[in-house]
Amino acid sequence: MGIKNFFLYVNTIRYLKIKQIYYRLFYLIRDKTFKRNYFKKDSPKCASLFWNNRYAHQNTYFDNDTFVFLNQKKHFQNGINWNFDEYGKLWCYNLNYFEFLNQEEISREEGLRLIADYINQCSSLQDGLEPYPISLRGINWIKFLSTHNLRESSINETLNNHYRILFDNIEYHLMGNHLLENGFSLFFGAYYFKNNSFYRKAKKILINELSEQITEDGAHFELSPMYHQILLFRLLDCIHLAQLNPWKSDGLLPFMEDMAIKMLSWLQAITFSNGSIPMVNDCAYGIAPSSRNLFDYAIDLDLVWNKIKLSDSGYRRFHKNGFEIFMDVGKVGPDYQPGHAHSDTFNFELYLDGNPVIVDTGTSTYEKNELRQLERGTAAHNTVKVGNKEQTEVWGGFRVAKRAKIIALEEGENLLTASHNGYGRIVHQRQFDFSGEQLLITDTVKNYAGECHAFLHFHPSIGNVEQIQNRVILRGPSIEILFEGTEILAKSVRCEIAMGFNKRESSIKLLIGFKERLTTNIRRIRK
Repeated sequence: MGIKNFFLYVNTIRYLKIKQIYYRLFYLIRDKTFKRNYFKKDSPKCASLFWNNRYAHQNTYFDNDTFVFLNQKKHFQNGINWNFDEYGKLWCYNLNYFEFLNQEEISREEGLRLIADYINQCSSLQDGLEPYPISLRGINWIKFLSTHNLRESSINETLNNHYRILFDNIEYHLMGNHLLENGFSLFFGAYYFKNNSFYRKAKKILINELSEQITEDGAHFELSPMYHQILLFRLLDCIHLAQLNPWKSDGLLPFMEDMAIKMLSWLQAITFSNGSIPMVNDCAYGIAPSSRNLFDYAIDLDLVWNKIKLSDSGYRRFHKNGFEIFMDVGKVGPDYQPGHAHSDTFNFELYLDGNPVIVDTGTSTYEKNELRQLERGTAAHNTVKVGNKEQTEVWGGFRVAKRAKIIALEEGENLLTASHNGYGRIVHQRQFDFSGEQLLITDTVKNYAGECHAFLHFHPSIGNVEQIQNRVILRGPSIEILFEGTEILAKSVRCEIAMGFNKRESSIKLLIGFKERLTTNIRRIRK
């Protein structure tokens, strides 16, 4: 191991919780020393749950053993391979989630056939027996079985065995959204099997983790709007389950309702007027239920939320004169689980009249490859890079070593100024000024005499970009952008914007070289 890699590991591990390290070692030693048999032949009792799907999952399964996940299609000609890994681990995970059981275009009989096929291959399952896919699959099987009022002993036996695996392998070593998903699933398993052990553990996880993982202004602390939507949906499902099937009266349901209300308020605050969410950190189109779906679901559950002011999540959003701007002036996710974080401090997205103009490049892969590293890097975001340095050391697909921290933040009604120290003693300050008819962005780099670069990435729909010296004209949205403080002409180059997993579209980005100070003036072209 070289000295650089040594410090990379040190600056990654030092942020972990002792609990994470303990459970990583505990599971490793236990699994090598003791072999537990989770596959017991018994007939567990299960409750007849009331359930009706308030959200129709998107179609991912089609007839004749054909699946489409992450914009990649696979037809299994000679039987389904539930360990299929040619499209990567995340695709295989999606296959094992069984969310397709709850899409509209699937029959009771076809759903049962797919479950039976899965059970027949249970002894050879690999990724599907990890705690995370067990968690999601458990919820989806229970929803499907309850919707169709099915009492299949072989299914219940397998489902209960998988919950035993989950119960003994809670993802304390990862924490974050994985741990919450474990808790949500155990909650469903507890109700389905009327299992008090499942319930006690689920309750402990949900109370502890929702209290810690939801910020004061209502964001999920990994700061991915996509994961926020996913976890909010799961929370609404748990509330729906408890409302339809009264069992426990111990305060957990009101607690979950209160947490959902906070999450709904935050989601409303960051959702653009056209219904889209910002594609910041690990975010992709077509994965989570939309904000509109979630708001409608919450209304059906009699939840009422209020408008809030964004605060400790570190995100801000201005809406004035038809401009909507979403800004990141916060820290890099939770210190001990920043796996979905990007090197994107002071990144922003800009919409005009409900249409995207300047956007994040998004996420198109979770594979540990060059593209994943590129999409997480500073230059893939609408911020400033100093020399060849990264603001935050992202590496290994889901790792973060040294990270940028906000060292100053001042904000008013139409003004926001923040500074970060991601470049060590070199300080980057960015100011967003909405006080006039235009948006003024002023970047100041202190303690550095070399060249810096600001980046602006345009949405693929912006097809016509004209440049006259340091004045850039966007004819479609009728916007002009002027750069002051640079002696170097802004450079227009091709780039790619992620429009979903494994789906990238060609677009244009601007590289603006400057020293010490740059002012970017974005305004409408008045006709």
